[in-house]
Order: sequence, then structure tokens, then C-alpha cells
Amino acid sequence: MLLKLYEERKVSGENQLLSWKYAQKLHDYIFPFLHQLDIHLDKRLVRTFFDLLGCLIRFRDRHNGMVLSELGSYLLGPLRCCAGTKRISNLLRSKNWTHKLIDQYLFDRAGKRVQVLLCSGISPLLLWDGSVLEKAESWNVEGLGPVRSAKAKRLKRIKPGYYAPPSGTIHVPGFEWLGVVLSGLGEECSIVAMRWWSRRGKAKAHFSTIRDNMLWLLAKLPKGCIHVFDRGFAGRPFLEKLFTYQQDFILRWPKRFLLLDLKGESRNTWKFSTGRKPMDHTWIVDGQGNRRQIGMLYTQVAHPQWPDTPLYLVISRPGKKRKPWYLLTSIPITSHQKAWEVIFSYARRWKIEQTFRFAKAEMGMESPRLWFWENRLKFMAILTLAIDFIFLLTHQGRTTDIEQLLNTWNHRTGNRCKKPPAPIYRIRLALSHAWNYWIIQSSG
Repeated sequence: MLLKLYEERKVSGENQLLSWKYAQKLHDYIFPFLHQLDIHLDKRLVRTFFDLLGCLIRFRDRHNGMVLSELGSYLLGPLRCCAGTKRISNLLRSKNWTHKLIDQYLFDRAGKRVQVLLCSGISPLLLWDGSVLEKAESWNVEGLGPVRSAKAKRLKRIKPGYYAPPSGTIHVPGFEWLGVVLSGLGEECSIVAMRWWSRRGKAKAHFSTIRDNMLWLLAKLPKGCIHVFDRGFAGRPFLEKLFTYQQDFILRWPKRFLLLDLKGESRNTWKFSTGRKPMDHTWIVDGQGNRRQIGMLYTQVAHPQWPDTPLYLVISRPGKKRKPWYLLTSIPITSHQKAWEVIFSYARRWKIEQTFRFAKAEMGMESPRLWFWENRLKFMAILTLAIDFIFLLTHQGRTTDIEQLLNTWNHRTGNRCKKPPAPIYRIRLALSHAWNYWIIQSSG
């Protein structure tokens, strides 16, 4: 539907012109991939691919956002829901293409953006993190495995005036998820790679295998990228891989792990800051709008397994009642400014946490109801393209076009909505309103 209207260009009036403008941006974003997909698929399936991408942005429903029957009604209209569902099913079932085509397309786009950031003098940050997709009510879907339920963990928090919740970790059926996004200091993120797997069944794999394969892939990007990890990646085996591929990194190091000081003595990480005053202070404004002071100190260290390889430990003290950050990095720290860059680079890791939240809470990543694993991977890869397109609109900040889109189709009042530089939730809602209005006005 969206591609057909784009080709016919039934545009009249300012509102329809604005809607068509962003449909054209979506077409320009995905056109190189459509040209590649046309080699493998019939043109009718290529058209369905583009229309499905638009439907995933238009249809806003956390619990049904990726249900084929719901998307079918958005694809061809409620009266032709069954035909729309059949078209999507034919696209996902086709054996002539795989999700790896989308993976390669995203990786190629990331490589081009890395070059742009390096030419601008900005260090590209590859932000790593893992999550899970919970399918608590599923039983026989291909690829299901046990995952720790973050939803159950939240529900188990003790609330004043209520009985104590049950203890212990709750596991539910689901899939493991590893993602990497590209960002930089002062830059918005874009998706580099997403991987899904399970601990049993057809999609069985080990986290270390997926992680090492991902690092091998990202090592092909232009030199100058900095990998940013949380504590879940800390340890000797992964450090060895980073040294092997000669990759720069910033890794939050557990406080009880051992490191070597300048004298060659082995010490717990937390002891490097004991009795030492901060070398420098600065003021920041946190996510709640509170202004607070943080301290910083750094020192050269080494890992006991590689005593001749110099590393640097940057310690951030965020204030009272907040745990310090122990950041192990391969980047030479020659000044206070470099140390602050390491701290703020690690703080950018929050971007991938927001990506996971946006995918699950806004885009309905946990809602697909597909039996077969390969079809599910294709579907989630298509949704990843939709998310990356929304991120693409935020790269230039609050431009005149974005302001016009938000003011026309998702007007809000108050500083809380006006100040954010990249309101991805509002942009997605505005696109949904704009395209739905355009299609309704163009249908008769």
C-alpha cells in the first residue's frame, strides 16, 4: 500500500506532502536493499517487503505489533485482511532469501557511518549488551529455551504494605539476544548487528560462541572503533579475543577481579581507589534532571595473564550512595581529558539499553507468533530495519523537518517533551499518524 501510493504520488495539501516526504525517506533508506532483494525474489514479494516495513512503523501495539493477522489488515485494509496475511506469510516462508541479507546490509551501513565519524574527528563507539525475548505462554515454538524473566524480577520487588514476594530466580521460555549499536560522544545511535539464539533445540548455541563471532565480524570495521562493554563481558577469555584482534575497548571491570599495579603486585580492583582522592571533579545533569558532582582518578595497570600489556584503570565516583565505576581500557590515558572521555563514553552505553527497551516496549519485538525459527529471524530482522530507520531520523537532531513532523502529528506541551534532542517514541507515533492519515486521504 505505501509503495503503491509512493509510486503514484497522490499528494495534495500540506499534510499529505509532509506524510509523503517521510515515506520517500523510508524508500531512500531501504532502496539499496530492495534492489538487492529483487535479485532473489519476485517483485511482488519485494513490494510486500517495503509495505510490511511501513506497516511495522504504522501499527503501534506492544502485544500485537508483530502478529501477522493484525499486520495483514494494515497491509491491504480490514476487508482484505486474509489476503494481506497471506502475502506476509509468503514473504517470510520464501526459501530464496535469508535474514543474513539484512544483517549484511546493516553492517555495510555501519561501516560507512564509521568512516563519516572518523573523518569528523569523532571516535566511533560500538556499544555491546545482551537481553532476552520472553515468550512466557509459548510451549512448542521452534528454538525456545529457558531465560531469566526480567518482568518477574520487577514484579517481585517488595512494595510497602504488601506481602513479601516469592524468592528465587524465575525462568520462562524465550530467546537470548545480543546486540551492538554504533554511537559516539554527542551522536545518536544506529544498529550494527543483532543476534538471537537459544540454549536448546534447533537454535542452540553458547553465549561465548555468539560473542566471539560478533567480535570477529566487528573487527572488519575500519580501525579506530572503541568497543564498550558492561561487566557481563569481563574476564580473561574475552580479553584474549580483544588482544588477538587488536581492538580498543572500555570494559567495566568487577571490583573483586585482580589486576597488577605498577610494582607488579596483584590487587583487587577496588583497592586501587582506597585512600586516594579524586584527581579531578566535574558537574553533570543526570537522567532525572538532578545536577551532581562526580570525581575521577586513573592509574596504569596490567592483567595478571598479560603483565607486559599496558592497560589503564579509570575510576568514576558518581557521589553518595552510588557505586563507583571501575573502567578497564586499552586507550592510553595521558591527561584528565582522556580519562573523562572514557567515563562519558561508557555512559553512552545506556543507548543500547534504550534500544532494547524501544524494541520490546514500543515496537512489540516479543509479540511474533511464528512456528519456525528461520521465519522468526527474518521477521525480527525486518523489524530491526524499521528501528534503524527511526534512529536515522534522529542523527541530525531536532531539525526543522523533525520539528514540523512532531508539531503537526504529535504535538506536545511542556519542557519534558520539548527538550529531548531525539524523541524516538514521539517520532514513531508521529510517523504512524502521518502515514495512516495519508493512506486514508489517498484511498478515495
